[in-house]
Amino acid sequence: MNFKKIYFFLSLSIIFLLIQIISFLFFYFSLFNIDNLWIYFFLIVFEFALFIYLSKKILNPIFKSDEMIESSIKNTLHELNIPVSTIKLNIDLIKSTIKDEKTLARVERVKQANENLIKLYKNMEYQLKKELEKIELEEFCLEDALNESLFKFDEQKELIKFEIDITNINLYADYHGFIIVLDNLISNAIKYNAKEDAYIKIVQKENIFSIYNSGKSILPENIMLVFERYFQENTLNKGYGIGLAVIKEYCDKYKIGINIEALKEGTIVKLNLKNIIKQA
Repeated sequence: MNFKKIYFFLSLSIIFLLIQIISFLFFYFSLFNIDNLWIYFFLIVFEFALFIYLSKKILNPIFKSDEMIESSIKNTLHELNIPVSTIKLNIDLIKSTIKDEKTLARVERVKQANENLIKLYKNMEYQLKKELEKIELEEFCLEDALNESLFKFDEQKELIKFEIDITNINLYADYHGFIIVLDNLISNAIKYNAKEDAYIKIVQKENIFSIYNSGKSILPENIMLVFERYFQENTLNKGYGIGLAVIKEYCDKYKIGINIEALKEGTIVKLNLKNIIKQA
């Protein structure tokens, strides 16, 4: 627990203790003097006014600090967007003038690194908006969202066989958050796939959207643990073990049922999209 949280709970505890002392005095004197009701009424008003005053005095610095941090993050994100966009534009201009394949390959790696920075920027911007509860829901096509996510894995698609069978249904939800869910699901399906004859099947049938990957399945005793932040079934795997926790958080927020099944030769993750399907 950081200092700000300790200060917050300690401050509220002090206010609560003072209120309890005043309340105790109120009830104590009421037992001996029933006629002076105006005194008791005054104590109640005073108690309430004191609570408001102390709360404002103690908590205002905390809220002001949060506002300053929020403003700083917004300014930093804005400043970060400018150089990243400039790099992207100049890389495209440089590529058009280069003929040497080795140099082109180096430029392409720089471009990919810059694309990763852009992705991080968008995710940071999204997380800030989510914390402030300013995420606007929007209508979008499942097929468009899936294609946007799959585009990021073009290189892996050359090594893994993908089978896709979905209908073009419309959803109404947090679009960027849904893309993050798809990114994590597809990334996990690639990461934990079979070494040979790697295969991923993405299916949507009525309300159920599922992603299957071949390879070693999750141990049954770990199925409920995989949603915990930082949990990794194999600690040798790359990553931090937060992908499924992020997915679970989004699904819980928008009432999307999520289920993981450990099969004999692979794993399948199912999402019940019933509550975010846009009705005609």
